Amino acid sequence: MTATRACAASWGRYPRVVQHARPLTDRDAPLPASDTSWLPYGNGRSYGDSCLNDGGGVLLARGLDRFIGFDPQSGVLACEAGVLLADILALAVPQGWFLPVTPGTRYVTVGGALANDVHGKNHHRAGSFGRHLRGFELLRSDGSRRWCSAHEHADWYGASIGGLGLTGLVTRVELQLRRIANPWIAGETIRFGSLAEFDALSAESDDDYEYTVAWIDCAAAAGRGLFMRGNHAPALPRTRPAAKPGRLRVPFVPPVSLINGPTLHAFNALYYHRPVGGRGCTQITHYEPFFYPLDGIGDWNRIYGPHGFLQWQCALPPAAGLDALHAILAQIAASGSGSFLAVLKRFGELASPGWLSFPRPGYTLALDFPNRGAATFALLDRLDAVVREAAGAIYPAKDARMSGALFRAAYPRWQRFADYLDPQFSSSFWRRVMA
Repeated sequence: MTATRACAASWGRYPRVVQHARPLTDRDAPLPASDTSWLPYGNGRSYGDSCLNDGGGVLLARGLDRFIGFDPQSGVLACEAGVLLADILALAVPQGWFLPVTPGTRYVTVGGALANDVHGKNHHRAGSFGRHLRGFELLRSDGSRRWCSAHEHADWYGASIGGLGLTGLVTRVELQLRRIANPWIAGETIRFGSLAEFDALSAESDDDYEYTVAWIDCAAAAGRGLFMRGNHAPALPRTRPAAKPGRLRVPFVPPVSLINGPTLHAFNALYYHRPVGGRGCTQITHYEPFFYPLDGIGDWNRIYGPHGFLQWQCALPPAAGLDALHAILAQIAASGSGSFLAVLKRFGELASPGWLSFPRPGYTLALDFPNRGAATFALLDRLDAVVREAAGAIYPAKDARMSGALFRAAYPRWQRFADYLDPQFSSSFWRRVMA
């Protein structure tokens, strides 16, 4: 099909670029010959410019949406790279299987999950998405195809996992799922008053809970919040959990951001003090609100107004992590700004096979900021400085403005990775951090 030229943006709605778009529907077809650069594009749920190619083109991979095979005995799934995680869940959960790792939205493609080596609430147990890939086919612009796995073309396997789609087009994937008894999660929500309390809760939960994550109140510099932990529920023959909630939708983009000082402080105070049950009070919930609370609100990114928002996620090493988190919260409090979505977690020790993978042992904090122009960018520069001082990293899938120096320091294998770039592939992100 013919490529069309249009203005585009990622999920954060910043930045906006002009790029060509070419739909893909046949995984066996060659890549289009062109003088422009290309970038695989899944469902556009990256937040910054890692899925954009300003002045170039994107290959719309959602058309590669077919299942190839699924073994309900072993849990091995084969599918094309444009299949959504939501599609996998719809197929696998009724047969007693679940994703081994899932990010906070199920509306990402398998290819996007691979290219960004996504992580979830169980990193301390399962590591990142890339650890569960049995293999994948990589199509290069020269027409060559190779099956990549830990044992076959292992270098291409390592370069492509977390490689931001820059090594070529992933056409099909084999993924190992994990067993579950039902679609329910048995969990607890515990209120904490400081980052030290969060750290203690994380440590005590590692052995007994597969999933742990915390929401923190960025309007309170002490780092108070809610700690959530859970496991897939065992067989529940007599339990009748509440039905999963319906789906709402933000119908339009408001003229200004609905996330501002007064609304943020009010929401955070109400959310922190809401009834949570606490330690020892196990609640049974459907997996959808547990893993994907924002998926219940269609087009929720519109609430940030016409200028969009910037998501910022850092990883901080264990030794410097808590001090750096305190410094980050102090900077946010001093700025008078804050984040509606503030997610804190401890990463585990399991290493990814991906050379540019973001997760690493320590702490990770994800924040959303309405785009208020220079003031927002200045705040994020100050937060970057804290991360750099702590020898941490910023997540490329969430980034729209990280400096090249910070990227290259945090991802030292970038030079090895650069040898595996497809010569016809590029992105706005890669050109920015390599400038």
